[in-house]
Amino acid sequence: MLLVNATIKQQYDNALKQISEKLSALFGKLKQLSGLTGRIVTPETELLKVFGQESVVDLLESLQQIVSQRQPSKLDKLVYSEIFNEKTLALLESGTIKDQLEEYIQRYNDLLSQSDVLSRQFNHYSAGTVSKQLADNGFFAAKHTINLLTKGGKKEFSSSAELTQKIEDERQKIFADKELAGRFEAIDKKIQNAELRKFRDYLFENQEILPELKNFKQLQKDVWASYLVDQKVLYDELLQQYSAGKVTIEAAVRQARDERTDWERVVATFNKRFSVPFKMSVSNQEDVILKGVKPSIAFKFFDEEREGDVSRDSLLKVLSQGERRALYILNILFEIQSRQKQGGLTILLVDDIADSFDYKNKYAIIEYLKDVTQSGNFCCVFLSHNFDFYRSISGRLNLKREFRLMASKSGRRLTLGEEKYQNDPFMYWRDRLHEPSYCISAIPFVRNLADYCGLKNDYSALTSLLHVKANTDTITLNDLCEIYKRILTDKAALVLAPPGKTVIDVLTQEADAIAAGTDDHIELESKIVISIAIRLLAERHMIARISNQVFVDGITKNQTIELFKEYRRVMAGTPEEIEKLEQVNLMTPENIHLNSFMYEPILDMGSSHLRVLYSDVKALA
Repeated sequence: MLLVNATIKQQYDNALKQISEKLSALFGKLKQLSGLTGRIVTPETELLKVFGQESVVDLLESLQQIVSQRQPSKLDKLVYSEIFNEKTLALLESGTIKDQLEEYIQRYNDLLSQSDVLSRQFNHYSAGTVSKQLADNGFFAAKHTINLLTKGGKKEFSSSAELTQKIEDERQKIFADKELAGRFEAIDKKIQNAELRKFRDYLFENQEILPELKNFKQLQKDVWASYLVDQKVLYDELLQQYSAGKVTIEAAVRQARDERTDWERVVATFNKRFSVPFKMSVSNQEDVILKGVKPSIAFKFFDEEREGDVSRDSLLKVLSQGERRALYILNILFEIQSRQKQGGLTILLVDDIADSFDYKNKYAIIEYLKDVTQSGNFCCVFLSHNFDFYRSISGRLNLKREFRLMASKSGRRLTLGEEKYQNDPFMYWRDRLHEPSYCISAIPFVRNLADYCGLKNDYSALTSLLHVKANTDTITLNDLCEIYKRILTDKAALVLAPPGKTVIDVLTQEADAIAAGTDDHIELESKIVISIAIRLLAERHMIARISNQVFVDGITKNQTIELFKEYRRVMAGTPEEIEKLEQVNLMTPENIHLNSFMYEPILDMGSSHLRVLYSDVKALA
């Protein structure tokens, strides 16, 4: 659908249809005349084989001059299938019958030379044709007569019947000759195969064609030419239609070869937007457009040094996961384009389409989806657990709040609600720092800001809320509030109450509430809160088991990892406890050490395993 220009295709099909109708009418008659009514050997296949061409219409056109110069003859009364078939042609090709034919023809020519009327040049075929033509054209009806020069002198004939009878009498004299009959018997004896008996019988009834069999290949051509003369009306109509249609067909072929189709537009846009090391094209575009054959897709792989044609299977072996996904996306784009071409309304459900893509290709997908939504033919539903993709497509498509929904599952109950973060979570949090969950979840982000700004004391204090330090349990909400006000300069009026309550107490309270929930979806701030609580519980457990405060105080970075290494070295825990602590190291770092560029993985992470891990680590402590 995408490769074919409908207008070109219609013109091409109409021209072919009109030619085909004329061709069918002509070949219907040729079947009757030739007796070739089977499915394998047909007038079309025989014509092409006899004249050695590939296109039957081109062949018929090339015979136009021969047919126009040829007069009707009795050859058109011959049944081609009776004379020329696999067995008879093999016999005529062999030397078996050639000598007997030569002897027969010699005697036949001798008899012709003795005839009153006939000769080699004016044989019974020619004479019969003359008689028929004179009668058909009203020669005798106009009271004309014809004189034949015989051995007894001129003899006048005033009717077609008299002339025809004279020609037949001369014919009978020739074929009644005993010596000629003997020659025919010699030929007959060479035909031993039962399958050739039918051929022998036909020759017996039509002995006049025996001389022509010496050059049977020419006779084949003459018979087909005679058939076309007999059906000249249908033949001329075909040629006229072909001549008119050929102009349309050739123009359609040229345009199809140069046509920039919808398919090419999709591929060109894909090649332009996506960063992939391959390009694709259709190598048989003309045949696809005009003949309806299956497109042959060609791939060209290229890198900085070279390029070359490759098969699809070979290409897939060297592409990255994202590049293979891009090739898959191209299939979707073709489907979308075809539906746009068909019109109507389509519901398009897009589920995590940008997985495995780098940012450049991810934005190419978003650009496509923007085009689709603006086409007016699609109702689009986009699903994703990738918050960055979700945020990007929401912004690029300028989606309103009511169209940006977050899914939440509790047991078997699924709910959809308006998304909580319209831009990024940090802007949302900074306006709600007075609420416990946002107050705690903002700690890692503000700690990064303190680090970037060179506020070492504030950085150290906030680090004590992410790792167990000497002052971890003594930092109050008021202490945290002062840090926030110094770093977030527009929050001078911020109050965290009650100011004397320790941050750790607030953290524990919030983590317990989160762990007790049943909702499958935990907001980003809740994931950070419970992750911080998990890691602090794990560190307290390991510090207590290691029981070496000098070692603990000497850790300057990667505290959780260093504690875990020492914990394993001194064999401070059981295998089950070590396994749980390994999960802490695997699952919590990304949830805690986040910044404005990398918080999407936290959103993608499930919630239930964080609740389970919190309960398990709390049991260790």
